[in-house]
Amino acid sequence: MMFGRLKQHQFLFEELVKRDFKKKYKRTILGMGWSMLAPLLMLLVMKIVFEQFFGRTVNHYTTYLFCGLLTFNWFSESTNSGMRSLFTNAGIFSKVNVPKYLFLFSVNIQVLINFALTLLVFFAFCAIDGVPFTWRFACLVYPISTMLLFNLGIGMVLSALFIFFRDIDYLWTVALQLVMYGSAVFYTVDKMPSNMQLAFALNPVYRHIAYIREVVLAGSVPSLEAHLTLAGFALAAFLAGAFMYKHYNTRFLYYV
Repeated sequence: MMFGRLKQHQFLFEELVKRDFKKKYKRTILGMGWSMLAPLLMLLVMKIVFEQFFGRTVNHYTTYLFCGLLTFNWFSESTNSGMRSLFTNAGIFSKVNVPKYLFLFSVNIQVLINFALTLLVFFAFCAIDGVPFTWRFACLVYPISTMLLFNLGIGMVLSALFIFFRDIDYLWTVALQLVMYGSAVFYTVDKMPSNMQLAFALNPVYRHIAYIREVVLAGSVPSLEAHLTLAGFALAAFLAGAFMYKHYNTRFLYYV
């Protein structure tokens, strides 16, 4: 139903994607280059700071770190942009009857394009770091798909909450910091107590990072449990977001 209506408004959706993409790089010298340069600069900083503490015990630490940054940055940018997508487009949906999730979806497509550009750089770093490329890299399509669905779901929840409570902006900034430090972006969890490892296992972002690291660094296909877990997180988030939009759809207009 939702994706069927998306096709009916395909022209508007495409125009929104173009607008969001142009807006992001408006008046910048490097333009799209920032999509690749920004994560590389962050990678360089974190490598310098943390390699002496964790790099000696982790093979291909640069790639290990890049896996974490790549995934977390995608989640952070997607949810931050998605949170404001409904509010910033209030001038459109308050005058024209269009599906409100179009704005969130268009933002996520723009962020997905940025992610894809960074992913190409990531593959280049894998080659430089001596990580062997195998057919198992094709498995990366799965966590990318579930992460996209998960980001859409969280974005719908946040954008709906932002309409009613502007404070969610500040709360989410703090929450993202907690998610980053709880996703083992720059350290390992193998030697932590079992109860701590269980806490990490309940973090959807960490589970996606762990899946990607297993494929890229270990060269193996993750277990069926890992596949089902990622699918469960994605579906739960998306259904929660769809419920928020359906339940509060008629109330959005009174708060923008």
